[in-house]
Amino acid sequence: MVRTLIRRRKKSFREDDVTVTDPPKVRRAVTAAALGNTMEWFDFGVYAYLAGTLGKVFFPSSSPGAQVVSTFATFAAAFLVRPLGGLVFGPLGDRVGRQKVLALTMIMMAASTFAVGFLPTYAAVGFAAPLLLLVCRLVQGFSTGGEYAGATTYIAEYAPDKRRGFLGSWLDFGTFVGYSLGSGLVTVLTAVLGTDGMTDWGWRIPFFVAGPMGIIGLYMRLKLEETPAFQKEEAYQATESRSGSGDDPVEEARQSGKGRLKEIFTKHWEAVLVCMGLVLLYNVTNYMVTSYLPTYMSSTLGEPETTSQLLVLGTMLLVVLLITTVGRTSDRWGRRPVFMAGSVALIALSAPAFLLIRQGGILLPALGCAVLGLLLVCFAGTAASTLPALFPTRLRYGALSIAFNISVSLFGGTTPLLASGLVEATGNEMVPAYYLMVAGVIGLVATFFLHETAGRPLRGSGPMVETPEQARELVARSRTAAGRQARDVWLRVRDLWRGPPH
Repeated sequence: MVRTLIRRRKKSFREDDVTVTDPPKVRRAVTAAALGNTMEWFDFGVYAYLAGTLGKVFFPSSSPGAQVVSTFATFAAAFLVRPLGGLVFGPLGDRVGRQKVLALTMIMMAASTFAVGFLPTYAAVGFAAPLLLLVCRLVQGFSTGGEYAGATTYIAEYAPDKRRGFLGSWLDFGTFVGYSLGSGLVTVLTAVLGTDGMTDWGWRIPFFVAGPMGIIGLYMRLKLEETPAFQKEEAYQATESRSGSGDDPVEEARQSGKGRLKEIFTKHWEAVLVCMGLVLLYNVTNYMVTSYLPTYMSSTLGEPETTSQLLVLGTMLLVVLLITTVGRTSDRWGRRPVFMAGSVALIALSAPAFLLIRQGGILLPALGCAVLGLLLVCFAGTAASTLPALFPTRLRYGALSIAFNISVSLFGGTTPLLASGLVEATGNEMVPAYYLMVAGVIGLVATFFLHETAGRPLRGSGPMVETPEQARELVARSRTAAGRQARDVWLRVRDLWRGPPH
């Protein structure tokens, strides 16, 4: 009992334990990380809005329904290699640094997206055309396997503890800005060139835009420094190595790639499962709205393409306007309440939202899309600050990459394919709503096991504050709390020593 009490005694912070962030560096970190996500989701927006057109270009011999399914199958194929990208880039980011890996993923993403614009059509080279499209999508999928997890890790490790939700939400702000830019560009081109013009040559233009965007993003990422948390972890490992601990075969095995993977799945399996559940919740909702909904309204419900595109584009703009407010709210109220409220609302409101979308016209479908946008922003504004906090610094990039990409590959990226296939097979236009309701149930269970992290240091890292005054105040409060707890421990030990009163 005495040893347990002493072991639980709270230690006070020293000034060296508290990191004071540099505001200009934080702004650069957030901007560069968000720009990479903008690049990634510009491609997704383009691909989702061009699904019908790409089906005609690369799968012309199929029926219209089969063309959509084939296009989404190629879209989903990229997600099959995302776990491989996570297995490569995640542990690599934990060993060599976050900044280097994020620069590499940016190069691969931009180059593969840019290359799609140069692909020959099925009419020109036959079956080789969809194969080349598949190769580009696989490269994109492999590179994005290290992108989102690395970007969230980078921002989380730079952000002050009390503003991590707000700053992290800018990453997904970049996500929806990128999607809005991509989808908006396709909408304008479709209106100007018409369906025939887009099928003939206009579909190439959005992919060409990815080249300059990638160059800008790469330049910004090359100018970044490593995160304070990674630098401290690297310094700690170097100290351990100089002291002789690095010669220990057990420690060497632990630091190896296989050792890290084993540690992730043996010591942090609960965090991995919680992460996968939250990622499923967010990404099923995300891909249902961003990638499947435009095609659902035009191909399944028979709405004009321009109308469906404008409705979803308006939904994305709603998300963009609200996302940082949700991030700031999660700093104040906590991550769990926001995720829990969003999960319950997804279960309750998915069916009414799709019933509204099926009514036709503009007003009621716009209201249904707005409901889905409000549900989506609950998860989008909170995910980037919640997921990195599940894992310790030395494993954060790798563990998050693996858990995130397995869940996205199995459930998120396959959402358009499964939803379109189920609607085609059953003829039931409410299948997407039921799909979202199941995701809401899984997300609610994951949220139940989520530990609150708002305003607290990341696992394996010391506190991060914005000013030296906050650091001194934190150290003073910590010493006061540690002193009170030491006194309580002493009183309990004394009472145990004296025994019960007679």
